[in-house]
Amino acid sequence: MVVGLALALSACARPHVSPLAPPPYRAEIPAGYERTWAAIVRALARENLPLRAIARDSGVIASDDLVTPIGLWADCGTIGEDRLEGEAVVSFTLFAEANGVDSTRVQLNSKMRTQAFRKGTSGKLKPMPVYPCASTGRFEANLVETVRDLVKE
Repeated sequence: MVVGLALALSACARPHVSPLAPPPYRAEIPAGYERTWAAIVRALARENLPLRAIARDSGVIASDDLVTPIGLWADCGTIGEDRLEGEAVVSFTLFAEANGVDSTRVQLNSKMRTQAFRKGTSGKLKPMPVYPCASTGRFEANLVETVRDLVKE
């Protein structure tokens, strides 16, 4: 009887549709490594991002987890036809490496999940279940644009 009830309830449940995860964000900065690294650090300071690790010699910066509204930096998909809204926990890892004397390659990887969500615009935020999210690409694009502006100064 319990198995039959569970099957009946799950048959009526709407599936969660996760967004497709984009590939890591990659960009080329038209400046040497040292100048680009300094611009990256200044750009992250302007964003007031909490950092977990920063290692200039290996070109890696990792952020702590931070909470952001779903839809700003994180796309958490839908349940049925209702978009998930609420809060997402996000973190970023940035990799920078010299590409010759006057160029630096930058790659940003992101990790995101729901913290508290609701289906659509009504209802109470729920912490469970936790759903994976994908980056909207806004944070990465804005950060790289800021770095490009800062290397010109």
